[in-house]
Amino acid sequence: PDLAQFQCNGAMAAAKIAKKAPRTVAEDIVATLKKHDAFSKIDIAGPGFINLTVTDDFLAAHLKTIAADPRCGVPETGEGTVVVDYGGPNVAKALHVGHLRSSIIGDSVCRLMKFSGYHVLGDIHLGDWGTQMGMVISELQRRQPDLPHFDRDYTGPYPAEPVITLATLEEIYPAASAACKADEERMALARMATKELQDGRAGYRALWRDFLTVSTEGMKKNFAALGISFDVWKGESSVQDLIPPMVEELTHSGHAIKDQGAIIIPIEKNDDKKEVPPLILVKSDGAAMYSTTDLATIKDRMAAYAPDKIVYVIDQRQSLHIEQVFRAARLAGYAPENEVDLIFAGFGTMNGTDGKPFKTRAGGVLKLEDLIETGREKARARMEEAHVAEDMDAAEKEDIAQKIAVAALKFADLQNQRQSDYVFDIDRMTAFEGKTGPYLLYQAVRIKSLLRKANHIDSREAFVLTDIDRDLALLLTELPEVIEAALSHYAPHYLCDYAYRLAQSFSGFYNRCHILSEENDALRESRLALCAMTVRVLELTLSLLGIKIPDRM
Repeated sequence: PDLAQFQCNGAMAAAKIAKKAPRTVAEDIVATLKKHDAFSKIDIAGPGFINLTVTDDFLAAHLKTIAADPRCGVPETGEGTVVVDYGGPNVAKALHVGHLRSSIIGDSVCRLMKFSGYHVLGDIHLGDWGTQMGMVISELQRRQPDLPHFDRDYTGPYPAEPVITLATLEEIYPAASAACKADEERMALARMATKELQDGRAGYRALWRDFLTVSTEGMKKNFAALGISFDVWKGESSVQDLIPPMVEELTHSGHAIKDQGAIIIPIEKNDDKKEVPPLILVKSDGAAMYSTTDLATIKDRMAAYAPDKIVYVIDQRQSLHIEQVFRAARLAGYAPENEVDLIFAGFGTMNGTDGKPFKTRAGGVLKLEDLIETGREKARARMEEAHVAEDMDAAEKEDIAQKIAVAALKFADLQNQRQSDYVFDIDRMTAFEGKTGPYLLYQAVRIKSLLRKANHIDSREAFVLTDIDRDLALLLTELPEVIEAALSHYAPHYLCDYAYRLAQSFSGFYNRCHILSEENDALRESRLALCAMTVRVLELTLSLLGIKIPDRM
């Protein structure tokens, strides 16, 4: 910034092709650029860096173009269909903080790709077919043996309403899991129940549908509280019928081979620098694996949607598993490289202040609904401390507390580089100052209030720029590059950084100049137009993060 508004280093790369000194190339470029009326200053620094400063007239004209564009100057560059795999909760288990990162990041990636023009399908990919189903069924049989579902001679119909509540289901699973770990006989019963479920036993299938019904209702309620939704509610069970023919097909083609009683797909490459174990399709006991289900899911997605990209937003500790599945899908011809990009957008862990994966004080995993309510409680307390929303009724206050809580939770997560671990600190993330979601909401609401006081109508008249306005104006032009970076890296933190820089720049602008009291009408209208553009860009940026701005606070 102390040298110029922009800098170009292209002369260095061009020099190799032109077989000239970089500075000579830069001089030729500068000589051409000086004929253009866009620049007020052009000079060369060092070996050939080109420093550029545009005229205020050029910048003002560009701002006017952006202001007239509903997309704030961002081109629509995405083409084709994308499936985003995120969320991934298990049926019968309560949603907990471990599901937060996948859901929040995945939702933001979906929003970003939809805005960019892609046809996006967000798939929750439920864990609804594993041993945990057998654990719950066998535990329920111990507790309620008289249910018709356990009578082999019963021919139905089974009750239309679920025979179990979500609260009971969430209590039964950890109890059943602990009992199975402690007692091999109980585990054997759970495995037997799982096999009978998968083989189609009618009573068990009816119970499984009950588990699925009450679990998904609870999930939808929690995800709705965070403003997160999914387009596809499929799970592992949806591809079970595809697995036997797939295994037969892969064995027949020679891609899968028998090894010590199991069926595997060797996927190691000659140039691998580390060992990549084979993908196990079927274990020696005849059971399919998660990798089998995931491979069948790729096959199913290609057949159902013909996507151009499949993006997996999954804990990066699963990187080897995903690498195995991707390689097997390529090898088998289910996901040809010239047809679909397979993308692993892995993420780090959310840790407590002790640096370990986040737990409650009692040492358990915090339920997602409890986390959301904790956010609301903190938001209410912060609002009271800051004397926010004191003139509002209870319903409006609660709506604002909800928006603050969601902004705090999402921004605290998304502002980190996706692959990084981060420390969950509810006090820091709900603060109205610093790089937080509530701070951004506060700044946006302040601009809305200013525009209401001015009774501003966004007429998009010519901008009048001074030394005070220029930094904010230049920052408003950066949005397309920010979105391009976030899109190409599947990384919402670019949006967070930009929103924070924009809020800070506006705050400096607001403190340095007159707006409502400006006596020069043209300058006053220009500054109000800059305010209107700032809040529009903030709203767009935050909406791509899944954050809503209240009208007032």
